[in-house]
Amino acid sequence: MTDISLPRTDGRVTASPGPLAGIDWRVVAVAALTLAGGAAWVGGAVSGRQAALYLLGGALGLVLYHALFGFTSAFRVFIADRRGAGLRAQMVMLAVACVLFFPVLAAGSLFGSPVSGLVAPAGTSVVVGAFLFGIGMQLGGGCASGTLYTVGGGSTRMVVTLAFFIVGSVLGAWHLPWWQTQPSLPPTSLVRLWGWPLALAAHLAVFAAVYALTRVLEQRRHGRLLERPVEGPLSARLLRGPWPLVWGAVALALLNFATLALAGRPWGITSAFALWGAKGLALTGIDVAAWPFFQAPAQAKALQASVLADVTSVMDFGIILGALLAAGLAGKFAPVWHLPWRSLAAAVIGGLLLGYGSRLAYGCNIGAYFSGIASGSLHGWLWIVLALAGNWAGTALRPLFGLEVERTPRQTSC
Repeated sequence: MTDISLPRTDGRVTASPGPLAGIDWRVVAVAALTLAGGAAWVGGAVSGRQAALYLLGGALGLVLYHALFGFTSAFRVFIADRRGAGLRAQMVMLAVACVLFFPVLAAGSLFGSPVSGLVAPAGTSVVVGAFLFGIGMQLGGGCASGTLYTVGGGSTRMVVTLAFFIVGSVLGAWHLPWWQTQPSLPPTSLVRLWGWPLALAAHLAVFAAVYALTRVLEQRRHGRLLERPVEGPLSARLLRGPWPLVWGAVALALLNFATLALAGRPWGITSAFALWGAKGLALTGIDVAAWPFFQAPAQAKALQASVLADVTSVMDFGIILGALLAAGLAGKFAPVWHLPWRSLAAAVIGGLLLGYGSRLAYGCNIGAYFSGIASGSLHGWLWIVLALAGNWAGTALRPLFGLEVERTPRQTSC
């Protein structure tokens, strides 16, 4: 995917002049009509709430694209050169999410409907899975959310990553029962363990400490902070991007809270990949339903039902189309079909690691890290520590595959 900003000699990013200048109306029309038609189809086939979740996925895709909110690149530039703007934006996102989530999760209901967090065991499978996922992020070129919205934005390399992400997810689902027999702590909610006020205070203190530490380390290395200021008319920035990172951080937290309200649980991404792959295998005659993973009531029901009935699937479809809409608005939908073989190999290996790791770790950068921490789950904290270690290893491996390790944040998703 190409840069959606206009470079300046002083290092700033300038939005294109005029809110309608440079829009690719053909791409916008395709994306908008598909979103609208898909919402009508999902609403008729399943429910109005499911259609709303599909459109909510579209909003998430647009925000991710316009804010260029990349977890992978944020980790890489901090590891490589201590540039921390992306990590600071993540701390803002987590802080807003925890403020919204913790009181509601403690109450157990929102607007009269039951809600629950994404709380999973913290043990061996998370340690291994998060580390593998971190390596996969750097080789595959994106995380779970990054893979989806860059596919929607026109990245052909990320189509390869997504395909093997699905393959790896199925393998992870097949092997997960064995990993679940390894040493582990039970699912632990810090909201329930400590009470939401104390849990919130502790989380906010950690976010503030990480925010401050990245500032200190960046200033010590470079003498100043490199943020991503954006200039230009507000109307053009809102419609076409790029957005300041903090806009994306707050918007993602609010949209995750909207997901909690509509779906009864926070935003997730990768469970759908295992489902898609399993349905594909079932079409070839493989008895996927006999696997222990798909004998759990929720998984068995999803495997038997239409993919449109799966909340995560319809939101994932929406993310891709929302990013396509954003790419059209930015006038930057321009697929590149030539892929160097080393880059292609990295996409294959990275996708497999992403899929396998996400199943072992009970989620990805969204389900385990963002929504896990927003749920007060101990496994979310274990995930980010091991995923950062994996990102460090993956960053070191990137040159072997001809992939850049940039020293400053670039204006792309990955």
